[in-house]
Amino acid sequence: MDETKHLIQQITEGIQEKKGKKIVIADLTQIDETICNYFIICQGNSPSQITAIVEAVREAARIGANVKPSTIDGLRNAEWVAMDYSDVLVHVFLPHVREFYNLEHLWADAQLTSIPDID
Repeated sequence: MDETKHLIQQITEGIQEKKGKKIVIADLTQIDETICNYFIICQGNSPSQITAIVEAVREAARIGANVKPSTIDGLRNAEWVAMDYSDVLVHVFLPHVREFYNLEHLWADAQLTSIPDID
């Protein structure tokens, strides 16, 4: 498994650990001139859950893939937090904010993979 795929797996596990929902992985590798190769999009029910998801992702990526994000933006109000892992951008949204920005639709040309929720 290559490093990026391994990182995606670690990030996904971090999201699931804190009950993040509606995980979608957008593969942008076939699209020209994108800022990264993959988006991972998910949601939490509250700012505190979003903060917990971000912390779990940070830990899972650090321990499982030995990678730290170059930046994390949006933690102050925790409605939309973006984590930059260079090849992979992680977006953690509140449901209404996710609906508003609709990144999945914006990147409609990408191959989208939905990960089933763990209850």
